[in-house]
Amino acid sequence: MQQNKLEISAGSFPPSVQVKQFSDKQWEAFIEACCLLDKNKGYVNVKRLGGPGDAGRDVEARLTTDLIIDQWDLYQAKHYQNQLAPSDFFPELAKFFWHLGLGTFPRPRYYFICAPLNTGPELHDLLAKPDEFKKRFLADWESEKTGLKGKAKWKTPDTLAQIEAFDFKNIREVLVRELIELHSADQVNHFKLFHITPVRGDDPSAPTNPSIEEEVYINELVKVYEEDVGKPMTFGEVIASSDYSEHLMDCRSEFYCAEGLKRFSRDIYPNEFERLLTMVHQGIRSTVSHPKHKNGLDRLSAAVTQVSSLTLNDSKLHPTMRPGDLPGSCHHLVNEKKIKWVK
Repeated sequence: MQQNKLEISAGSFPPSVQVKQFSDKQWEAFIEACCLLDKNKGYVNVKRLGGPGDAGRDVEARLTTDLIIDQWDLYQAKHYQNQLAPSDFFPELAKFFWHLGLGTFPRPRYYFICAPLNTGPELHDLLAKPDEFKKRFLADWESEKTGLKGKAKWKTPDTLAQIEAFDFKNIREVLVRELIELHSADQVNHFKLFHITPVRGDDPSAPTNPSIEEEVYINELVKVYEEDVGKPMTFGEVIASSDYSEHLMDCRSEFYCAEGLKRFSRDIYPNEFERLLTMVHQGIRSTVSHPKHKNGLDRLSAAVTQVSSLTLNDSKLHPTMRPGDLPGSCHHLVNEKKIKWVK
């Protein structure tokens, strides 16, 4: 089966471009969401603190319930319209060490930098050479360069002790593409945020030999044919029959068409296929139970006619539905033992 495709909605741009248009608060919320979705770092608590009084902690991600030394990560969200330069970052780093010296919070495990255009070449190179980075930072603070003018008051003995104890290799960048990949794990919210439209791929074909998942509705179809012909029949006899084999194969094709819709919606619209089945059930139930039907074939035919006339515009799946989906949904309802053709 061909996999589903994804398309950016008309008038929208790729996520890497859209994040550049975020507000500061949206960027912080985006990073918070990414941290919550990051299963590899072992966070037990993630909280966005960005704003007045955050002490340089835009997002705090803890490895333990309590905030203790080296058991949490700090995420600095810098939403600039340019690549991040040392002059953008050094003042934030100075504030960070000042608060460490004050005891505002304990030393984190990692200090992560997140910027929509990533770091520029100069800051990128400094991050790759931690010892040189520390020397440059201290020298520029001493001479009040690189955005550090007027920050001398923060350079207390406690601040300097924290700088000396801190391993600058633990100051790292999280690239925009890494954040977007993390966020995409929550497909529903990812697609909604970035206006991504999933495109349904090819539906599965009915295999020659029915799968175990088809057992209930196929057995019910065999009962329909048995009732119609007036004698017991096996699946093999139905397949060999000129009267019923084509009908059975058409029903199986419809089942797998609806199965394609189910698989398409599984991760994109959780529970939406089940909601569709509920709507279909409500729409055909009285038709299936109508006393005028004398046998299972009448009920099946009436249900397929009725379901094809249903208006299901409020289903999220409606724009992607195909002709076989609604008849196939009837067979799914039989498979779930919600309806029966033969009384």
